[in-house]
Amino acid sequence: MRVLSWVVLAALGVAGLGSASAQETTVKVGVARSTSNAAELMALKRGYFKEAGIKLQWDDIDTTANVIALLAQNQYNIVAGGISAGIFNALEKNLPITMLSDRVSTPIGHNLMLRPDLKDTVKSFKDLKGKVIASNGQGSVSTYEVGKMLEREGLTIADVDLKIIPFTQMGLAFRNKAIDAAIVIPPFVWQLEEQGLAVPFGSVDELVQPQPMTIAVIMANTDWIKANPDIVQRYMTAWLRGVRDYCNAYHGGANREEVIDELVSSKTEPRRELLEKYPWPARSPNGKINTASMLDINAWYVANKMSTQTFPAERVINSTFIDEANKKLGPFQLENKDSKLPGCRD
Repeated sequence: MRVLSWVVLAALGVAGLGSASAQETTVKVGVARSTSNAAELMALKRGYFKEAGIKLQWDDIDTTANVIALLAQNQYNIVAGGISAGIFNALEKNLPITMLSDRVSTPIGHNLMLRPDLKDTVKSFKDLKGKVIASNGQGSVSTYEVGKMLEREGLTIADVDLKIIPFTQMGLAFRNKAIDAAIVIPPFVWQLEEQGLAVPFGSVDELVQPQPMTIAVIMANTDWIKANPDIVQRYMTAWLRGVRDYCNAYHGGANREEVIDELVSSKTEPRRELLEKYPWPARSPNGKINTASMLDINAWYVANKMSTQTFPAERVINSTFIDEANKKLGPFQLENKDSKLPGCRD
């Protein structure tokens, strides 16, 4: 893990060098980088966190599966990333973790991508039996997505050779023919296709149920929450303002170029043309987790021996803070009423 220089610089751009005031509270956050990070970037750029008296200390993480222990130890106050098996394993041990809100939900643009030289021989999911498939984490939501697609044609995750590779290294693995397929997220889906390293094979948005599928969330340490409810509320309200900026840009609102600028300058996706060409991952503008989706993910992990216990929704989710943020901000207002895009709507 490394400190996200682009987040630090963005924060300095808002606050000014040496301008952090004594009353600002540092919140330690681990973030799995994706296009949806534009919400956090906008909350920084437009000063929403600063207005809330919050100074961010952010780290880049590969997958939440690798940092649940750090969240439980309060080395991170908040983690933004996928719904990994580790979350449910931590709950089984009564570790202090809870989900606060949705971060990414369908349509998400995830795709099981195939090495181009295999496209004439691999025609269906059945043809993937015995193939090497990359995921970013053994107990990650990406592995759930692969498993759900394989199950449509009678296979299971045990029927393939699963390799754990970070999204940032999947292109090299395809180039070296170390893998046959990989479950990939934006902007990497776009990059791999543009570079001719992989071709789309299975769309998560089309093939995985229930929908909308909540695949990433905002999680927090519950001990930190109990000790700092006001800080948590201020954080979630400021963050939700950034979410709504993202959703308006997603639908082609007036701020779309501003959001693209932030994604490019932060190097989340340095190639503007890809952000202008391809659809972005969606999310709930109200931060609402689809509990049916979350519970299905939990059940799949148990069925595939990555977790051992299923939980009721109220044991996993604390919606108090996102509910209060919605009350304060009011209903989401879609700026571009002509947009026909699904997702990022009330």
